[in-house]
Amino acid sequence: MPDTQYLFDGASIRKEPVEAALRYVLDHARDQNIVFLSHLGDLTENGRSEELAPIGEAFGILDRRGAGYSVLAGNHDIDSRTDDQRGPSPYLDALGPKRMRGLDTFAGASKDGYNTAHLFRAAGRRWLVLAMDWRPSAAGIAWARQVIARHPDTPVVLTVHDLVYADHAGAEAELSDHGKHLWDELIADHDQIFLTLNGHYWPAGRTVRRNAAGNDVHLHITNYQDRFFGGSAMIRLYRFDLARDTIDVSTFSPWLLAKAARGELNAMERHEVELTDPQNAFSVPIDFERRFAGFAPVAPRRPRPAARMLVPGTLAYWRFDGGRPDGAAADANLRVPDLSGHGNDLVRAAVPGSGADALRWSAQHHADQPGHGSLYFDGGRPPLRGGYLKTVKGAPLDAATFRSGFTVEAFFKLPADWTSARNAWSAILSRQGTLAAAGKEGDPVEPVGTLSLSDGHALQWAVAPLNQKSLVTSWSHELPLDTWWHTAVVNDGRHTTLYVEGCPVARNPATKVNGLTTLGLSWLLGGYEYGGGLDQLFRGWIGDVRVCGRALPVGQFMNAR
Repeated sequence: MPDTQYLFDGASIRKEPVEAALRYVLDHARDQNIVFLSHLGDLTENGRSEELAPIGEAFGILDRRGAGYSVLAGNHDIDSRTDDQRGPSPYLDALGPKRMRGLDTFAGASKDGYNTAHLFRAAGRRWLVLAMDWRPSAAGIAWARQVIARHPDTPVVLTVHDLVYADHAGAEAELSDHGKHLWDELIADHDQIFLTLNGHYWPAGRTVRRNAAGNDVHLHITNYQDRFFGGSAMIRLYRFDLARDTIDVSTFSPWLLAKAARGELNAMERHEVELTDPQNAFSVPIDFERRFAGFAPVAPRRPRPAARMLVPGTLAYWRFDGGRPDGAAADANLRVPDLSGHGNDLVRAAVPGSGADALRWSAQHHADQPGHGSLYFDGGRPPLRGGYLKTVKGAPLDAATFRSGFTVEAFFKLPADWTSARNAWSAILSRQGTLAAAGKEGDPVEPVGTLSLSDGHALQWAVAPLNQKSLVTSWSHELPLDTWWHTAVVNDGRHTTLYVEGCPVARNPATKVNGLTTLGLSWLLGGYEYGGGLDQLFRGWIGDVRVCGRALPVGQFMNAR
């Protein structure tokens, strides 16, 4: 919430817009997960007791519910010629740290009381907000440094009244003279500060600067005092979406929203309910894990022993973490053991015209993969080249019909330069034998079972069930390239569900599926046959693969946490 000064100006006191905004925060705390509110200063026009008292009363709405918030002194709230060593003031009396000490989010204040720190938990981690005075002294900046040092793994949002400004609407924001001082003395060498918010100037604007650690710091100005009704106590919501690595920003007046719902807006207010221009409604892409890695690195998940992956019903389990050098060509006589102990070993099949490096060991792996390694398949066509693996002759898996259900899982990644022309319709896992040979309907030369990538790099699970005359198919959405994925296909003896990252896809057929047709031939890893002959070879990385003879719940998938 930026500058509200024109609503608290001498004898002109209008609490209603601010009270409506604060009630909105409380009313939507649960459904929108609003966890904290920061006022950016210039709460009042003249910093007098008769102005500060009513806005202090308004903030009592949050106090009574124990909601976390911060305030800071702008140049209109105190004597603007002074720094935070100015001593007592009506601002401190009304909104100083003593009123916040009962809040769970309050984490302390500088001795002078004009700089405060606030901690809260959200999205599984702690966050620190620093609310700094209009003019922090050397002591104030030293205090801020100490607070940050006491919380070395906590990302910091710095709120201050004066930091950046924009010359005109749409212009990139620049550091003010005071902003340059704060940047040099506090922001640049504290990597934990990733976002700054300030008021004071208008119009709204933003910029990005690189700190001493080489990371981005997002600097935003928001202030609406120049607009109708002093900005109508507009608030700006910063919605942190750590799954999408994005902060979505919106700006609106809860007071006017409520009036609109009652049909009470006047001609001017209709233009002020919400601001949707690019400076007030936008998204900020931030890879949070990478941005915070310098002070709060996420420990990678450790590899898990193969024995832990052998859940009841496991028929085959293959992984490629045998300690070979990254990028080394796989041996021509490669044999990958079936770690389930059932004898379904994989051996390398020869592909004419392809060298040993068509299969290469790799240290790459999915973050949640049990085995920390993979095999890179350098396949494609035309001309057909690459490598693949197949189950050994007489492997028990070749004869399995899965009448009680099944779960087939694999980790894989497609390279960034994967193309439809050369790599479409390659299989992660497939089964030899054609529909015609199995006595099924449909394209007679299609294989009886395959987990493949379409021309749009969507997953396709297409199999000939024992109880159906033709193929039954599940499809995923188109999967982004250069990304590790986990997929699972689960059948409970009746219906089949394809999952991506533990999430069921939309295109799963309602057709009853019981058992899988087999001709007693090999399973292929990275190979796809069409018409009984090799037609396409996989290009990309394949990690752990597991086949079970029963339906596993999502919580037992290999990527489950």
